[in-house]
Amino acid sequence: MESRVASCSRVTKETQIEMTLNLDGTGKTDISTGIGFFDHMLSGFARHGLFDLTVKVTGDLEVDSHHTIEDTGIVLGQTIAKALGDKKGIKRYGHFMLPMDEVLVLSAIDLSGRPYLNFNATFTCDKLGELDTEMVKEFFYAVSYSGAMNLHLKVLDGGNNHHMAEALFKAFGKSLDMAVSEEPRMKEVWSTKGSL
Repeated sequence: MESRVASCSRVTKETQIEMTLNLDGTGKTDISTGIGFFDHMLSGFARHGLFDLTVKVTGDLEVDSHHTIEDTGIVLGQTIAKALGDKKGIKRYGHFMLPMDEVLVLSAIDLSGRPYLNFNATFTCDKLGELDTEMVKEFFYAVSYSGAMNLHLKVLDGGNNHHMAEALFKAFGKSLDMAVSEEPRMKEVWSTKGSL
């Protein structure tokens, strides 16, 4: 397959974001969003998906974490889509069930070109570090819609809030790695419509 590296940026009055993603990397990261726990989550996503990811964000954190996290999700979705190009020869679907101590999470993806998020996770605290837990869903919503993917994320067994968030990000990375991986028997786009 051709090199699948893409860079995207987004500049608004609320955030300035620069991102580079290599879908065929080894899990190397250089991430700075201004929100330590969010950096940790993005690092887990990239490391376990074997993506090389560079993220530099300056956001209006004096307001709250919302714009920084949502806009980073938008740019990540755009960067994934750009790196995939026409999606020829990829598996398209990916899924992973990830355990993290007492927590069990399911992630399933279809890189269909049709955005949809089905998210089922209930956090019992408002914050993890400086990350508002309600922003976990908003992040994945932004990724799924800007990346035009069907994404299902479910906490099957809950527990520690840190474990739940981390398992969601890692499971997303693992399932995305499967979905973007090469299918050697398929040289075209894997769809009866001929395009995704």
